[in-house]
Amino acid sequence: MFTDMVGYTALGQRDESLSLAMAEEQRKLTRPVLARYNGREVKTMGDAFLVEFQSALDAVRCAYEIQRSTREFNISLPQERRIQLRVGIHLGDVVESAGDISGDAVNVASRIQPLAEAGGICITRQVYDQVQNKFELQLVSLGPKSLKNVLAPLEVFKVALPWEERQARAGTLDARRIAILPFINMSPDPNDSYFAEGVTEEVISTVSSVSGLSVISRTSVMGYRGTSKKVKEIGEELEVGSVLEGSFRKSGNRVRITTQLIDVNTDAHVWAQSYDRDLDDVFAVQTDIAKQVADALRVRILTAEMERISKKPTENPKAYALYLRGRYHWNKRGVDDTKRAADYFEQAVKEDPNFALGYVGLADSCELLFINWRIDPVANHEKAKANLMKALELDPQLAEAHTTMGLWLTDDYRLHRAKEEFQKAIELKPGYATAHQWYSSLLAAEQRWDEAQEHIEKAVELDPFSQIINSNNASLHALKGDYAKAVELYKKALELDPSFGSVHFDLAMNYGRLKMYDEMSSEAEQGVELLRAHFPHVRGAADVLMAYAREDKGTIERLLPGLEEDRDGALFYIMLIANLNFYLGRVDKGFEYLERAYSMKEPGMVQLKNDEDLDDFRSDPRYLDLLKRLELD
Repeated sequence: MFTDMVGYTALGQRDESLSLAMAEEQRKLTRPVLARYNGREVKTMGDAFLVEFQSALDAVRCAYEIQRSTREFNISLPQERRIQLRVGIHLGDVVESAGDISGDAVNVASRIQPLAEAGGICITRQVYDQVQNKFELQLVSLGPKSLKNVLAPLEVFKVALPWEERQARAGTLDARRIAILPFINMSPDPNDSYFAEGVTEEVISTVSSVSGLSVISRTSVMGYRGTSKKVKEIGEELEVGSVLEGSFRKSGNRVRITTQLIDVNTDAHVWAQSYDRDLDDVFAVQTDIAKQVADALRVRILTAEMERISKKPTENPKAYALYLRGRYHWNKRGVDDTKRAADYFEQAVKEDPNFALGYVGLADSCELLFINWRIDPVANHEKAKANLMKALELDPQLAEAHTTMGLWLTDDYRLHRAKEEFQKAIELKPGYATAHQWYSSLLAAEQRWDEAQEHIEKAVELDPFSQIINSNNASLHALKGDYAKAVELYKKALELDPSFGSVHFDLAMNYGRLKMYDEMSSEAEQGVELLRAHFPHVRGAADVLMAYAREDKGTIERLLPGLEEDRDGALFYIMLIANLNFYLGRVDKGFEYLERAYSMKEPGMVQLKNDEDLDDFRSDPRYLDLLKRLELD
């Protein structure tokens, strides 16, 4: 790794004492970071560092930490005293002599460092190949670069640092960040629209298995179904450099799929293909599309990735058609659609008992009925587990199964195992937004705020128009106590879908924390109207929550008995009742209701550490015992 201070030579000519002082400040900032990442400081050359690492990943993470620390150091300083560094990293053999190192690898590192922007990091393809599935930030190709005294051009990447403003202008969008638009249904039967949508979803899933590509998730692209917007406009809205669009036509057992890949920056066609196949050969089409897209964008598919995307999920076309119908309804998320989805998934695995994805779909439906709707909670939770176990028995490398198993274990209060499942899912499919989303919530429960924020931001990047992901991002800020930011993000989530009743309640509560009571009342009323059909006691919950926000103990005492009486038919009321009892000073009763919430596996229990109503009871043995049983101690 080479580091260099921008403008140091010119500064030394203007003000030598200032330049020496800034070089010393840089050393004070840099050396502790090097030590944390096992970097060996080979030598300094004025303002420059040459550092050796045993691990490419350590080097990249160290570079990020150096730039983050430097940025924080600069915030309160005038422009002329700010330190701006460029960092270059290369992987290769070196020759060591008398504590110094030399060789072509050292030369390359020194040559790519000037390619970095001020405050930026550049790495070579050799480093990229080592860290691409392990480093959390996006790595953007700058293309082949000719370097002085280096014979062949080398592909160079930049690290997309989280504080950099995104440039959504033509010519700056990353070609390897791709949106796959909804395939147009050209079938004479309009009922085949579910199949076209399902094929779109499966192509997204297949292409996103290629680690060198960043693929926008289904939720965000489905909003462009039937759009008249131009590709360039869509690309800039989603901040992608490539767009894949296509059409689907089904006639009996034959399908015709056409696709074309378009470069957003130039509006040029990069690749196009038509496929005429039997219905049971549609999987080969999806695999070929992934390979062709990767080839067109010069992305290497790893051997393990090729094996995964080439594997047919089922040999039974009827089972696959039922699965696609199930996903069509599951993606709508309503209670009736979720039940219908479960029926289709059940039929799919009856048609093919070895269809792993079908079991995952059934588990997803059962767990959604348990979490979101509290319908037969014990039975659905256990049924989800049985289907996940079957899916993983059939395909231990199925990222979707590991992701849902992570959710199931979180809801079962087995957080250590859940963490392993989420990490496995992300390792298998780093572009799967849902894995990052759910893992973020678990990390928040452990108060690992920076990691939680990284994963939810990755989920937002992969699925920017998903309401639930944007809502989870807002919830993370609320848990951290940043209520103003939470309000901003909840409002953004509601712009995406105003019919999401629980988000209106979340927004109302955060307005209450900011003492914006009129806004709180308005949002709570909208939440009541949207949820009362499924949760008849939601009116009482809304009233008591608003009284709590206003610190109106009299109203709470009047309403609480009614909530306690109706709790079994309510939406996660047990924890709410517990917190209200704590607020009223009824500590023993509060813990009694927490125990009930624990026994009923209310999902909110995993955020017990972040429950501000328990701040006065953190040392209580009953609280500590709950933390231990929740694996949060």
